Amino acid sequence: MFAVSAVALVPLAWVIGEATEHVAEHTGPGVGGFLNASFGNAPELIIAVLAVHEGLYEVVRGSITGSVVSNLLLVLGLTMVAGAGDVDRRSLLHHLGNIGVATALFLVPSVPGWDGDPDRHSLFVLTLPVAGFLLALYVGASLLSLRRHSALHTAPAAEGAWRMRTAVVALAVSATATAFVSEALVKTLEGFGDTLGLSDFFVAAVIVAIVGNAAEHGGAIVVARRGKTKLASEIAVSSAAQVAVFVAPAAALLSAIGGHDLTLAFRPVEVAVVALAALAVGASVAGGRSTRGRGAVLAAGYVAAAAAFWLSGDR
Repeated sequence: MFAVSAVALVPLAWVIGEATEHVAEHTGPGVGGFLNASFGNAPELIIAVLAVHEGLYEVVRGSITGSVVSNLLLVLGLTMVAGAGDVDRRSLLHHLGNIGVATALFLVPSVPGWDGDPDRHSLFVLTLPVAGFLLALYVGASLLSLRRHSALHTAPAAEGAWRMRTAVVALAVSATATAFVSEALVKTLEGFGDTLGLSDFFVAAVIVAIVGNAAEHGGAIVVARRGKTKLASEIAVSSAAQVAVFVAPAAALLSAIGGHDLTLAFRPVEVAVVALAALAVGASVAGGRSTRGRGAVLAAGYVAAAAAFWLSGDR
């Protein structure tokens, strides 16, 4: 089941990448990347909520951290290797700033959680205002970003581009299919991890993050290979930002519906790796251009992050 689910994500990656490219023909890379991240992260939020109601709090937090780090280091790094070129420096730094704010706010419930039970109710009380502020930040930042990108894009769609409605429907259908495939994949990961002797945290932070987002990740690389580096980098970084400022707080707030209190009490290694990943990406895109060498460094940084997750084990 694990192998079949993983293989099923390959054609979905192609469809998502193809549809995003055609959406961007009408909207520009900024809006196209936002739509790709939104459709790609919707299944992740659904899976997180389902996992919370099964009491898998560490798995949910690990998958959130892993998703942010894999998008920043692995996906962006591979897109740079696949196709170097100009990037939208202002937009990418804006997304990285949101990740920085989220990381700082995560310390509010995380630091007390480093001593004692990280899932105790008092930490959930601390989580609620943090989650509320992050969601407000997400809405405000998204509106400003979409308005800016819409104003910048004035070129007509290229000849042969899909109609906007066709591209959005293709994105929606492929994202829905990805949700079902990812759910089947996640359900088989526990047995997969036990067989290989891996900790639940490593499985969540590395394997779930990579395989569960494989379709979205593959779409970014497909776009990068076609020379559209602005769109590819926007997909990777905006997806990471959306997980940090939308998926994480939304999962925490939705957990209260069924009486399952998901705290955003992340471990020290998680907070440190996310912060370092954001700084590394900021240094890589500060000049407004990506290179294959920088991409290789980011990808190597992800290997180091995965090693840190493996060495840290479960709490």
